[in-house]
Amino acid sequence: MKIYTKKGDSGSTQLLGGTIVKKNHTRLECYGTIDELNAFVGNIYDDIEKKSHKNFLFKIQNQLFNLGSCIAYDGKKSTLNLPNITENDVSLIESEIDKIDNKLPVLKNFILPSGHTTASKCHIARTVCRRAERNLIAIEQDESINHLHLIYLNRLSDYLFVLARSILMEKDIPAVEWQKD
Repeated sequence: MKIYTKKGDSGSTQLLGGTIVKKNHTRLECYGTIDELNAFVGNIYDDIEKKSHKNFLFKIQNQLFNLGSCIAYDGKKSTLNLPNITENDVSLIESEIDKIDNKLPVLKNFILPSGHTTASKCHIARTVCRRAERNLIAIEQDESINHLHLIYLNRLSDYLFVLARSILMEKDIPAVEWQKD
């Protein structure tokens, strides 16, 4: 099978289920951003040394594929059996956030997204995650969404923030605080 189909050469593509849409459709913007996020998470995974972080990032990457397929689905073919995001998936992220956050010093100021290459990549992924969240809200303006998808992205951005802080702490690098002057 060839990697190129030439079907998208006209600026249109097909959602899961068959609907033809333009490539700047809100669903494509959203799952394209989730794909971008997944690539950044993969880059963080490749940089991370700590096995527990790697294992969790691997789970996240798979969940992002699941989420992207759900958002790419037009809802028209009931025979498609897509994986979905569950409350348990959200709970797992919350547990991981709590586990990491319990080891971190209390934040007393905003911190700049910097300090170490891998921590900075976490912040980049966090901002891409926030964009995916905004894109999902844009979809919601025209059609209903699974609210768990929104919650999942919201928690994932929080996880990426605490992961960045954890990486700095593990490497004994102080966070760079925002200077308000």
